[in-house]
Amino acid sequence: MNIGILGLGLIGGSLGWDLRSQGHHVLGVSRRESTCSKAIALGSVSEASVDMSLLSKADVVFICTPLGLIIPKFEELIAYLSPSTIITDVGSVKAPIVKALSPLWDNFIGGHPMAGNTDNGIEARESNLFVNKPYVLTPISTTPTYAIEVVESIVRSLNANIYHCQPEQHDRAVSWISHLPVMVSGSLIAACMSETDSEVLELAQKFASSGFRDTSRVGGGNPELGLMMARYNRQALLNSLQQYRHKLDELINLIEQEDWTLLEEKLNLNHKARPNFTD
Repeated sequence: MNIGILGLGLIGGSLGWDLRSQGHHVLGVSRRESTCSKAIALGSVSEASVDMSLLSKADVVFICTPLGLIIPKFEELIAYLSPSTIITDVGSVKAPIVKALSPLWDNFIGGHPMAGNTDNGIEARESNLFVNKPYVLTPISTTPTYAIEVVESIVRSLNANIYHCQPEQHDRAVSWISHLPVMVSGSLIAACMSETDSEVLELAQKFASSGFRDTSRVGGGNPELGLMMARYNRQALLNSLQQYRHKLDELINLIEQEDWTLLEEKLNLNHKARPNFTD
């Protein structure tokens, strides 16, 4: 197939690499000539250009731009495509994307690969990035069966785990396990930096090991991504943050009251619940 990728960062570059290795002809478009040259040199695309008309040859197009650019870039893109072209995206929020794009393009299906790392840019591309990772598709009642089947077949070839759900369900779910952790993790870093004794702060920074590294990783990631999560999934994220604050207040109260028995019960419940999110 001719597969187009609009946006050659970590996800777009990794997707292109894997699809090229399967024999697909991958067409890449980026805002910068330098990124296009790197994508070709790194083997992520067969052809690359800053000119969106290159994607007119594509059977399927993946929009892999930052979340805030998906809708405006989509509106530019469709001027170059045949109506039979299938379009999907990789945005981490689905309801506003699907609501905006589905009326404009019959063969659109929302998607979200739950894969990545803290790096960004074409240089961060990885082979097999999507293997055994969740890849969510959010078709709606008007999405053509053929478009769903084609995107499913591509995702399946990446050895990702396919899930279907409604766009709104997706956004509520990821607010808990993706967007809330970014804000909580960021708050952890900010709280540590609020230590007023410079010697204590320096000691904390030197003592920090795997526990702090794991819990602070997403909070210290790409600031633009965190901002877009908050902006485009605002209500679901606010609900999650408010519930998290409530649970944190419960723990504070138990420690203030020295209710070690109930605190232990809650910590045991957390211990039992965690495998449901990680296995």
